[in-house]
Amino acid sequence: MPIPDILILGATSRIGRILHKTWPSSLRARWQTRHPLMAPLPDWISFSPLLDHSALQAAARGCQTILCLSGVIPGRVTPSPPLSDNVDLALAAIEAGAATGARVLLCSSAAVYGNQSLPLHEISPLVPAAPYGQVKLEMEQAVAIRAQELGVSYCALRIGNIAGIDSILGGWRPGFTLDQFADGRTPQRSYIGALTLAQVLADLVQTPDLPTTLNIASPDVVEMGKLLDAAGLLWVPRPAQTGAIARVSLDTTRLKHLIPRAAIPETPEQMVTQWRELEPHIIPRQDRP
Repeated sequence: MPIPDILILGATSRIGRILHKTWPSSLRARWQTRHPLMAPLPDWISFSPLLDHSALQAAARGCQTILCLSGVIPGRVTPSPPLSDNVDLALAAIEAGAATGARVLLCSSAAVYGNQSLPLHEISPLVPAAPYGQVKLEMEQAVAIRAQELGVSYCALRIGNIAGIDSILGGWRPGFTLDQFADGRTPQRSYIGALTLAQVLADLVQTPDLPTTLNIASPDVVEMGKLLDAAGLLWVPRPAQTGAIARVSLDTTRLKHLIPRAAIPETPEQMVTQWRELEPHIIPRQDRP
């Protein structure tokens, strides 16, 4: 398959900045931002996907893939746009795909599964436990209907915790507390290193015939306390309350069949190393712990 032209919506998001820093120039990407450009930049374009659908379609023209990273995360900016923008942004990308023939890769979230303790496959029940997961589920449902109506190929990427862009490593502050269970372990969750995520996404945009949903994570769960230990960040254990979920694990069998590098486990130390390397380019100094 020839290297495609890719339109990246939401290129100034944290994931977008990681991709811009790490992706090879052989991936001919067009990088979109809502912020006005102070001066013309190669391969960068500025418009609002929600307010200017004609600009979105013009930007997607000639591209084989639209990678939609645009979205709203609660608390990331103040005032925060409505969470429903996640649905509208995804549908705008689907409409652009219909107008140009591009397929669409959408940034969804493992939050659509909620706090289930069983291994979570792409066909597992979806029971989001928070408003963010609920709106991502609504996004997937709306996209499934509209994409079928318009004949657009799409894939919703259910991304697990990204080391450094998470509530643990990324949200650490002095005095940070963490649940500890009776066996001495802290919560175990599906994670992926920031650089590994960039490499997996680079592979996926060049992979034909993707499924409509795909879990994105490293194959093994990571204990949150060990992630903080690997980063040298002190934390205080607290007894886990009744009902706390000790382990939430994404099944990545489907991903490993598509992307061989995704089958390689990552240690907490490797994830921290990746983040430390990328952090100066991704997070403004005033926003770092």
